[in-house]
This record gives sequence, C-alpha cells and structure tokens, in this order.
Amino acid sequence: MLTEEQIAARVAELGAQITKDFKDVEEDIIVVCLLKGSIIFMADLCRKIELPLKMDFMTVSSYGNEFVSTREVKIKKDLDENIMGKHVIVVEDIIDSGNTLKTVLKMLGHRGPKSVSLCTLLNKPSRREVEIDVQYIGFEIEDEFVLGYGLDYMQEYRNIPYVGIMGNLDELED
Repeated sequence: MLTEEQIAARVAELGAQITKDFKDVEEDIIVVCLLKGSIIFMADLCRKIELPLKMDFMTVSSYGNEFVSTREVKIKKDLDENIMGKHVIVVEDIIDSGNTLKTVLKMLGHRGPKSVSLCTLLNKPSRREVEIDVQYIGFEIEDEFVLGYGLDYMQEYRNIPYVGIMGNLDELED
C-alpha cells in the first residue's frame, strides 16, 4: 500500500510542518507515543522535528477478545511527564473509529496542557464513529486491515518497513 520511500517522504513533510507550526512557542513540546503501534512512526517523526522536545509514552487499550472493541478504554501505561502548560503532540499509528483516541485526548486535555495536537500516520475516515480533530495526517486510506511500519497482526509484522494490506501477505513475503 505504502512504500518505505513514500512513508519517509511524508514523515519528513510532517516533521517540517510541525517544526514550522511550533517554532515560536516558548513552552516545552512533549511528543506522546501511543504504544505499541506508533513507536516506529514516532521515532522517525521526532528525528524530523527540528525543535527541542521531550518524548513520553502511553499504552491504552479498548479491545477485548479478537477484534471486538469493548469500548472501555484502559490505561496500561500512563505518562511520566507532567503536561500542564506544555504543548502535547499525540502520535498515533492509525485512526479507525476514533473512540479510544477521543477518550485519550479528553483525558489529556483535563491535565492542563497549553495545547494538544494529533498526528497520525494513517487515517481511515470511512470507519469514524466520533468526531476527531486531526492536525497532521500522513495518509488517508480505505478500510483495509494494514500492517507493517509499527502496525501488527497478533504482535507480528511491526518491523516491516512499509505498510501492506493483510490480505496481500503472500505478496509481501515474495
């Protein structure tokens, strides 16, 4: 679906845009990675942001068994940094329904940050169930099950350097 080169070019563009948008801020910038799927994207993105920043991590889950969402958001790992008065950029791998992310953004907003921005590698607007304001979008994609570049299937395939469609795995391995 997306080659390594396409991803690298778009990540560079996103990093340049974030640099431009935040170049004049005096407050700290904290990039928050939603683990595990966003880690590769976040690492590459941070290397392209030409500003001082801090990194922090959260692990949240809203899935029960298989692929059926419980709609109950559980925080498995919370932030270590205090975000009060700081600019927070939440980095997500993919936005589907938006339910989990909306809850996370609301929770972070209650902690008194100066601003909260959202950056996603992949956006699936056709799956959206709630309104989500996304400031930085890598790619809009159709409703396909994708993996690679941090995205997984049963914790595998995260290390593929491009994004592929699950149904095309045989092609990916050739």
